[in-house]
Amino acid sequence: MGLAKCIFQSLLGWSIEGEFDKKVRKTVVTVSPHTSWHDFYIGALTRKIVNVPIHYVAKKELFDSPFGWYFKWMGGEPIERASKQNKVEQIVELFNSKEEFRLAIAPEGTRKKVDRWKSGFYYIAHQANVPITAVAFDYSTKTVKISEPFYTTGNYEKDLQNFQRFYSGVVGKIPEYT
Repeated sequence: MGLAKCIFQSLLGWSIEGEFDKKVRKTVVTVSPHTSWHDFYIGALTRKIVNVPIHYVAKKELFDSPFGWYFKWMGGEPIERASKQNKVEQIVELFNSKEEFRLAIAPEGTRKKVDRWKSGFYYIAHQANVPITAVAFDYSTKTVKISEPFYTTGNYEKDLQNFQRFYSGVVGKIPEYT
């Protein structure tokens, strides 16, 4: 058993339900609920265990710092956050420029409780013509749940209901933020 799997399963008591379709080389990965900094290492361990590259975007200034190599090594891609350029368009361009790109996004946009998800993840997937793979960190059962890939229809409200069903009953690290 690898070190990541040993820590994840034996030490922390987590399991993984479902798997990434390895034939799907480009997807938006929605990770929810995102309620705590603990989600970072649960995600990093999961990524190592499933052996599928998962990426994220961050402001380009992070990559100019002394730790830029680390952010890149962890799957980071820089984007220009300060410009007037549309972030969705920047990320769609990233998808178009890569052979393989699985972008992890917390649709809440914060670790605090929200009434409504931000819609950027949906429009990125729709405009890049890639599926969305939903991932849930359920702290109540210590299970990471991975969905089948889902292609958007262009009807945001209807498609959002599908995602909400997948996440129904899932409890974040800080339950009151779920």
